[in-house]
Order: sequence, then C-alpha cells, then structure tokens
Amino acid sequence: MRPERYIMGLFKDDHRAATAIAALRKSSFKLERVHSPIPSHSIRDALQLKKSKVGLFTLAGGIIGFFTGFALAIFTATKWSLIVSGKPVVALVPFMIVGFEFTVLFAVFGNVIGLLTQIRLPQLPLPEYYDPRCSGEYFGVLASCQMSQTDDLVRIFKENGVEQHVLHEAR
Repeated sequence: MRPERYIMGLFKDDHRAATAIAALRKSSFKLERVHSPIPSHSIRDALQLKKSKVGLFTLAGGIIGFFTGFALAIFTATKWSLIVSGKPVVALVPFMIVGFEFTVLFAVFGNVIGLLTQIRLPQLPLPEYYDPRCSGEYFGVLASCQMSQTDDLVRIFKENGVEQHVLHEAR
C-alpha cells in the first residue's frame, strides 16, 4: 500500500525531534527521513542506526597496503641487488618501514573509499520533500501515512513539540 501523504515535522530542538522519532517508531507510520543541521547524538540514538562499515574499509586498506609495501620493497631489492657489507638482500627490518608507510597510505585510501560508498555521496539532486530550513535552524522528521491518517500523524508531531508541519502529497 503506497503512502498518499508525506508530512515533515520541523523541530527547533533535537531532543524533541528524537522523541518524535521514537514515537513514530512505536506507531504504524513510516519514518521516511530525518534532516539535521548539526550532528546529534540523541537523534542518532533514536534512529537506532547500525554501526558503520567504514572501519572495515580502513582495515582492509591498511592490510593491503602493508603487504603491497613489503612486496614492493622485496621486488626492488631482488631486481637490483645492491649488496652492502655482506648484509642480506631481503632484510626484514628495513622493509617494515616501507610496509608501515604503505599501511598508512592505503588505510587513508580505504577510508576515503569507505566514506564515499557508505554515505552515498554525492547525492544530487536533493532528496524529494527536502525543506531548506533543515540546513539552518530546524530538525526535520519526514513521515508518511495514508490520507485518512493525516490527523493522527500530525497529532503525534504536536504531542512531541513540533514547531511547524508541512504537508506534501505523494507524487
């Protein structure tokens, strides 16, 4: 059953928006999206988001970088064997430095790739039903309902301290 109406509640306070999110999660209405001008721990906790996978990208990049750096150092040492004072051509301790540097470099690359893939940037054009006031002073909570349930959804927003609500017809 496709929703017929979208209602965005605009809140001045992130705690009120978080209580509205919690109330929506307990109700039959569908929470579509939340817009916030600043990061908010209370909103993040109310949304019950799962842990980010960006750290795994960073770890994978670091591991790949370590072995790449180590392999590059071994390859160059064996390709152009410069024997110095009878020391071994493949010496592990000096190659650890190259491995460490590549670990840091590839971990940064993995982190950037993880960020871009997990937060789906860039997101153009702006999401449907976006309110520009959510970029400045308001926290926006967008929920959907059937046409007959509009008053109930507005009531939930009002009980949780909504400043304004905006009605949108489904497109």
